[in-house]
Amino acid sequence: MRMLAAALLTLVSSAALAALKPGDVAPDFTLQAAQGGKDFSFSLRQALKKGPVVLYFYPKSFTSVCTVEAHEFAEAMDQFAAMDASVIGVSSDKIATQREFSSTECRDKFPVGADPDFKVINAYDAAFKVPVAGAMFANRISYVIAPDGKILSVVEDSGATKHIQNALAVVKQWRDAQAK
Repeated sequence: MRMLAAALLTLVSSAALAALKPGDVAPDFTLQAAQGGKDFSFSLRQALKKGPVVLYFYPKSFTSVCTVEAHEFAEAMDQFAAMDASVIGVSSDKIATQREFSSTECRDKFPVGADPDFKVINAYDAAFKVPVAGAMFANRISYVIAPDGKILSVVEDSGATKHIQNALAVVKQWRDAQAK
């Protein structure tokens, strides 16, 4: 297990930049998600009608950095909500895991999606394979998507904090530009 964790950390920190870039149209998706321990169907198209969407991918629920990232997004949710932005985290975990993670680590503040078939993860070029174990995971990548469906920002970083700080700054910048 330690070998897998070490390989995972090395791969995540040295992964190539995501293929999707700012200005690209974000792939539309609907997936099974959970918030506050309750299942529902999350639709990107529907969420974008309310404002920008922060879509972040993470390797595995209940692991150290993924848990810190969920806590930090939960703490920032009032700021995102004040700018009419929503957040969804996505991993390859099954919905039963996401149901629990949404309550305990996301603190009922935002949904997490289950993508065990890697359909959304692959559409956003966020999959990677750990060479040692051959296991597949989602890479730690975050996207900020404008209501018109275009990607405003892409961050690929193995730490948690940069994703939240960047997303807040990009959403604020987008919001300010809309007010002019």
